[in-house]
Amino acid sequence: MKSKISVSVDEETLAKVDESILKRKFRNRSHAFEYALNEVLGGQNES
Repeated sequence: MKSKISVSVDEETLAKVDESILKRKFRNRSHAFEYALNEVLGGQNES
C-alpha cells in the first residue's frame, strides 16, 4: 500500500524530473521521487 504525501521542490529540480519522465527513465513524478528516496535510503523498499 502507498500513502499520498506532498513535497515542495524548486522549479529547476522539477524541470529535471519532468525531463527524465519525457526520456522515459521514470513513469511519472511519483516514480522518480520514490526511486530517489530509495537511493538515498540505501535501497530500502525497492519498487
